[in-house]
Amino acid sequence: VVPKPGLFKGLLGSGQVFRAVLPATLQSKLPHNVEPAKARPTRRHARQVLMLEGCVQPGLSPNTNAATARVLDRLGISITPGREAGCCGAVDYHLDAQAAGLNRARRNIDAWWPSIEQGAEAIVQTASGCGAFIKEYGHLLSSDPAYADKAKKVSALAKDLVEVLRNEPLETLAISSSQRVAFHCPCTLQHAQKLGGAVESVLTRLGFNLTAVPDSHLCCGSAGTYSLTQPELSRQLRDNKLNALESGKPEVIITANIGCQTHLNGAGRTPVRHWIELVEAALP
Repeated sequence: VVPKPGLFKGLLGSGQVFRAVLPATLQSKLPHNVEPAKARPTRRHARQVLMLEGCVQPGLSPNTNAATARVLDRLGISITPGREAGCCGAVDYHLDAQAAGLNRARRNIDAWWPSIEQGAEAIVQTASGCGAFIKEYGHLLSSDPAYADKAKKVSALAKDLVEVLRNEPLETLAISSSQRVAFHCPCTLQHAQKLGGAVESVLTRLGFNLTAVPDSHLCCGSAGTYSLTQPELSRQLRDNKLNALESGKPEVIITANIGCQTHLNGAGRTPVRHWIELVEAALP
């Protein structure tokens, strides 16, 4: 179900309709409030990037990618649609269906390749879990003669959103926000991609008021499908993480991965959003 965006979104809608009669464990997986996607820019810039839309993010947090497109547009960067690209393959691969996961990787490479040949400068991911896996394509397909070189190129172009933004003149965005926010750095961002502190640095440059988070290196308990397969331990990790995030009295918690966002938000405590949504909302 998860790697099929259309099916997932349909089931999600059914779940919202019948939310009141669902078991508490399923209710906690449904978003409390879905921020509708704002309109995406239509103008085209000379600078072009690709963006993985993701599997569950369009259903659970549809405004995340729209907010990304709007911020990048302000910086003179357009997103080239790659609609044939689908799930990154991580869900299959990490659940011992390696062949299926690698086939998804090959399909994405085929979908992106024409735009890469036309000069797309990056493949942007707004979900750090997807980004961590795409950066492994080159290694995972290194023994495939038909895809090894292309996979290596794709991995080299794969960038988490923060890697793109931190090199841009962010001051030109003229962000204005007085919100107190706590940032949860996903394991896939700080440990897998070695980008701990990168989002915090960008947000500080933009003028956001970041609260201190004790033990920020610890997992929130989402961990891919861990929240489904180990619910008790996952909830314990979630509650510990929320206690740490809320210790600085933030108005909102932000993160960089849809799995973490959904898992933390499931507790129904401080609202949790993707960090780029706050940036876009603060644009003049």
